[in-house]
This record gives sequence, C-alpha cells and structure tokens, in this order.
Amino acid sequence: MPAPKQRKIALMGYRSVGKSSLSMQFVEGKFLESYDPTIENTFKKSLRINSTEYELILVDTTGQDEFSMFPSQYSLDVHGYVLVYSIENMKSFEVVSALYNKLVDITGKTYFPSVLVGNKSDMFQCREVSAEEGRKLAEKWKATFLETSAKHNIAVAQVFQTLLNDIERADGNEKPSCSIN
Repeated sequence: MPAPKQRKIALMGYRSVGKSSLSMQFVEGKFLESYDPTIENTFKKSLRINSTEYELILVDTTGQDEFSMFPSQYSLDVHGYVLVYSIENMKSFEVVSALYNKLVDITGKTYFPSVLVGNKSDMFQCREVSAEEGRKLAEKWKATFLETSAKHNIAVAQVFQTLLNDIERADGNEKPSCSIN
C-alpha cells in the first residue's frame, strides 16, 4: 500500500474569524465556545478520497492584519490556502484580500490553490459582508468561495475537500470531483 500523500494547508485570516474553530471542527468534530488567541497550531487528519490516502497537515496561523509581517514559512511547502474572514466583520474581509496579495508577492505566482471562506454564516443577522462580495473576490482570485459555520459544522468538510481537489488539479493529477469517504 503506497504511503499517504502529504498535503500542507495554511489557514490564514484576521484574528477571531474562526480559523481554529474550522480546524477543530474538521479534525476533531468539536466546536469550542471559549476562545484563546492562537499563536500557531498544527492539526493532522488522515482521509481517503476515492482510492487515494491523504495526510493533511493544517497550519492554523496566528491572526494577521494588513500590516503584519508575513512569515515566509507560510509560503514554503504549502500546497493550498484557506483564506478566512467573518461575514460579520468587513475589516476581516479587507485583511483577507491584503493577505492574498502578500501571498502573490511572496510566491511570485498569480494562481495557487485556495478557498475563500466566509465563516460565521450562522451570524447572518450581523452580516457586514455579502455573499456576492465574497463570490466576486473569489472569482477574481480563481478560487472557490464557500460560506461556513464552524459552530454548526456547515460546509466545513467541503472547504478541505474542495481545496484538495484544487491542489490535485494544480499538481497535474486531474481527477474527477471527489468526496471524502
């Protein structure tokens, strides 16, 4: 049996947008109500998609703002990015756009596998960023756009599933759309 394909994914975004909550929900099926600001965490999850085994390494980064120094390790050996904002925080949407531009500058690539995530969709009554704004930004980046709720586990697995598909396509291993078994 071949060794699992390792895929490193960085979750990036403004502070308190739910990067850790998305990671915990995906890896452990838990949502933690209390919040401790993340320094940096790494999560691992093994999964099978179609007939391929993967070991995902999720790098849950510290919250960034548009003026943060961009640690170069977030561009080294990373296969894809989950760029997260909160639908209830316009500033977080602006920051995620600045982060994307920094990634373009650092990697020198105009395309890399990424998913733009509008998290906290359960907080729709406090919405500051429309789904249409998210869709338009993702189109500009040639990225997938999803709205999620880490709290209610809405579209969380889909984020990582979609990103794995994009990573495989970018690697030239074109496979049909797949789902996690």
